[in-house]
Amino acid sequence: MNEFPWLTILWVLPVVGAVLVLALPARMRTLAKSVAVVAGVLTLAVAVVLAAIFEPGGEQFQFVESHTWIPAFGAGYTLGIDGIALVLVLLTTGLVPLLLIAGWHDDRHAIAEAAPASRPRAAHTYTALILLVEAMVLISFVSLDILLFYVFFEAMLIPMYFLIGGFGGRGSERTQRSRAAVKFLIYNLFGGLIMLAAVIGLYVVTAQAGLGESGTVGTFDFRRIVEAASTGELGATPAVLNALFLGFMFAFAVKAPLWPLHGWLPDAAVQTTPVSAVLMMAVVDKVGTFGMLRYCLQLFPDASTFFAPFIVTLSVIGIVYGAMLAIGQTDVMRLIAYTSISHFGFIILGIFAMTSQGQAGSTLYMVNHGISTAALFLIAGFLVSRRGSRAIAAYGGVQKIAPILAGTFLVAGLATLSLPGLAPFVSEFLVFVGTYPRYQVAAIIATIALVLSAMYVLWLYQRMMGGPVHGGSSADDPGDGHGTSITDLVPREILVVAPLIALLIVLGVYPRPVLDVITPAVDHTLVIVGEQDPEPLVPPERPVAEREAGIGSGGGAHR
Repeated sequence: MNEFPWLTILWVLPVVGAVLVLALPARMRTLAKSVAVVAGVLTLAVAVVLAAIFEPGGEQFQFVESHTWIPAFGAGYTLGIDGIALVLVLLTTGLVPLLLIAGWHDDRHAIAEAAPASRPRAAHTYTALILLVEAMVLISFVSLDILLFYVFFEAMLIPMYFLIGGFGGRGSERTQRSRAAVKFLIYNLFGGLIMLAAVIGLYVVTAQAGLGESGTVGTFDFRRIVEAASTGELGATPAVLNALFLGFMFAFAVKAPLWPLHGWLPDAAVQTTPVSAVLMMAVVDKVGTFGMLRYCLQLFPDASTFFAPFIVTLSVIGIVYGAMLAIGQTDVMRLIAYTSISHFGFIILGIFAMTSQGQAGSTLYMVNHGISTAALFLIAGFLVSRRGSRAIAAYGGVQKIAPILAGTFLVAGLATLSLPGLAPFVSEFLVFVGTYPRYQVAAIIATIALVLSAMYVLWLYQRMMGGPVHGGSSADDPGDGHGTSITDLVPREILVVAPLIALLIVLGVYPRPVLDVITPAVDHTLVIVGEQDPEPLVPPERPVAEREAGIGSGGGAHR
């Protein structure tokens, strides 16, 4: 079964879908969108098959495919998947079909916003770019060759740049959209160039250690380098390995984004369409945190341990900073974008807590954050499409005229503040439990975000959904034909939102199937790093005989 090229098919299907969409005549917009959805559903089907036959207790990397790519440099087309990558693949492939359906009418706005020369095929281009982003993210998750990973880690910036700069959301001006796209590209390209230097440096280290097949050239084989790093075969000095770690970490921190390298995210999320914003925050940005967990920790275990306190500090700052700035926002989309900065701080905090609970919680948080952010951002996008304004003050009393929209918005908002019973609570709780034994002060400060998140979510709901109905008016494109009057969710929108809400509830009540897949991969990572879970802070219970005799109770026996 493993000899079948499942992973190649997984990432090739979206590419084929994108090519078919672009090949269709410009007038066939509905067919093009239908082809894209079919490609997304088929990709999801492949991911489900992978999940069904994946063995959590089996080999670390399964469905491995290995072929020669650039033999002179020791680079290969090597793919494989572990439990961490598997759940992120399921998240990506599950979200993309929903995003394509959610943005079914985005093509009208895309055509209006596109340059005159490109308008005839603007809708096709928009849909194809989403599929290309999916393909590049998927191959990044399943790559076991560092050079192959780097190529697609950088390549995914190109379609995302055009999605941000070429197809803006309602209320965004072309100048602001272009500025946001350029900022996104500059930040991430700069991080990628730093990583490229680290990739080259790592290759030189492997060449000096004779890890290549010929014994004279280096290698980009992730598994071979990890094995050498764990046995001391790399032979590089700690200073060199620390520098290489920082090169990888910098690029991943920009992509994640980690404070203070987050500056590109709010503008990019606000100026693009809600679908593209969800694709960026829920899917693309996860490549950054995934890279930290796989590449930073496993390639450079000693450096990861050395820099962990510093990264934990930045994470805590990001958690509180994102939550505080969210409270002060008057733009609903910008508010949600700042909440993501806070949530990514939790994910990175759990990764570098170096405990099994923390890293399992972080991986689960990647999945849960993707679902909750998709639900909240898309529902807010449906609302904005009806009135044409992102201003919170432009809304009020929505629960009286659109109860389904308001109710699903409330559930998504409560998930964002990690209400018990909803999926993010489980992952956030695990991060706290895993962090506290090693970094007690950091865990305590991070709890401040729990109070702040309750403030901005409940305040947002009260202002937009409660109170008297706000009339408002706008000359913007009404989107689904609702005009300036706010109507409830239509069947197409319910089809998008219902699975997300269901997953938030199911994973909040029963997260075990996901954790069973994640835990073995996390345990393997900790073994490579050389860390063990710390002893419980609560002293062990004394034997009954000692308790009865009063031994160790601060004095003699007392009866």
